[in-house]
Amino acid sequence: GAPPMPLNPRVFFRKAHRWGAAVAAAPFLLVLVTGCLLQLKKELPWVQPPTKKGAGREPAVSFDAILAAVKAVPEAQVGGWADVERLDVRPKDGVVKVQCRNRYEVQVDFQSAKVLQVEYRRSDLIEGLHDGSWFHDAFKVYVFLPVAVVVLVLWATGLYLFALPLAVKWRRRRPPPPPEPK
Repeated sequence: GAPPMPLNPRVFFRKAHRWGAAVAAAPFLLVLVTGCLLQLKKELPWVQPPTKKGAGREPAVSFDAILAAVKAVPEAQVGGWADVERLDVRPKDGVVKVQCRNRYEVQVDFQSAKVLQVEYRRSDLIEGLHDGSWFHDAFKVYVFLPVAVVVLVLWATGLYLFALPLAVKWRRRRPPPPPEPK
């Protein structure tokens, strides 16, 4: 039989670009949408509740008083420290943000232990979707990392496919070299 035809780079890159886009489309769309939401989390209270201002600049109440204040909030569903994901102490704002395991955030004035705000916080959920950890920790490495590599290949092949016609036009417009003297 005839020897196999060498693969034209333009055809190869076009096919790689097309298949890479198909494989990466859904996960990459999720990364893009959640990334946009995370970029705007301080501007969109739906994503992350705005920080309220407390009375002072230095904590004056104990962690026990903060926990008691949060326990009194029914939405938080906090019975003890096991129901608290983390504390975010903001001295310049005079507040402790208590992030509960059920995604509610309770902001407590750290001078008086008064509850300043109770809101559902979506930014951690959106972040988990963004990096793939919401699905499973293995998704970060075995799905989202390969998608990132595919997107990098899409960028490179797209750049090649964009530049190729420009290079051909540039070569055609160049004047021919002068004839060599005899």
